[in-house]
Amino acid sequence: MEIKILGSGCPKCERLERLAREVASELGIRATFTKVKEMDAIMAYDVTSTPALVINEKVRSSGRIPRKEEIAAWIRAAQGL
Repeated sequence: MEIKILGSGCPKCERLERLAREVASELGIRATFTKVKEMDAIMAYDVTSTPALVINEKVRSSGRIPRKEEIAAWIRAAQGL
């Protein structure tokens, strides 16, 4: 599973990454985490604001920090659980 955090590296972006890592760990999911900071690369995902969360190349949220339950549901869905 690939999880990407789109954003400049601001505190909200860092918080989103920590939260996504925590959820993946709690679910026992092995994931590759990538930070996407380059504006051109972020714009390729057609997000209007950051931070954004991308799971397996699908944008799941942008412009906010989702709740742990939301992230867990998205990760489970991506795993087919």
